[in-house]
Amino acid sequence: MTEEMPHILVVDDDRRLRELLRKYLAEQGFRVTVAADAAEARAHMAGIAFDLIVLDIMMPGETGLELTTALRAESKVPILLLTAMAEAEDRIAGLESGADDYLPKPFEPRELVLRIRTILRRVPPPQEPPATPREVRFGQHSFDIDRRLLRRGTEEVRLTTVEADLLTALAKSAGTPLSREELSRQAGTAGNSRAVDVQMARLRRKIEPFPRFPRYLQTVRGRGYMLRPD
Repeated sequence: MTEEMPHILVVDDDRRLRELLRKYLAEQGFRVTVAADAAEARAHMAGIAFDLIVLDIMMPGETGLELTTALRAESKVPILLLTAMAEAEDRIAGLESGADDYLPKPFEPRELVLRIRTILRRVPPPQEPPATPREVRFGQHSFDIDRRLLRRGTEEVRLTTVEADLLTALAKSAGTPLSREELSRQAGTAGNSRAVDVQMARLRRKIEPFPRFPRYLQTVRGRGYMLRPD
């Protein structure tokens, strides 16, 4: 039965509102994942095909409007914007960015649920994401995701378990930044972002021609790390 529940991603920098929506929407029969900002939302979307996104506009860093515009270039996932700005121009800007609906704060939770269900009825369900490529190439290297095998040309490059975990996570989300927290979770380093930095430095020494000036294992300021394939 769980598999049939629509999966909602709630993105809002207000921790109290995130948790209230998580609890309320779950009580209404939805699966719910929450994110504090656009970077965390992107990390979730890298591995999950959501049925709808409830997205706050005013967030630090990448705003909800900017994230909506970016998502519309690559996805048809329904988006419902939340904002404290209720002027007509603000609603128009939200809809022009590609959102499916717009709900001003404060709002009645029951109205949010009705709007979500209305969108889900009229918008076709998102297509399954394309199969993860078996191999990602960058420079002289190739990484087989399924076998967790890194090669330089025909020569195998030995990876530690944590290095393989990190490279697998980055390869699956190639071209999209992953936060240190998300990488730490996937690599099992117990939330130690410093350990991620150390392991990334070691990976760069195995992959980059000039590790101090990385071309493939890039640092994205304020967002984490990203694998840039060829």
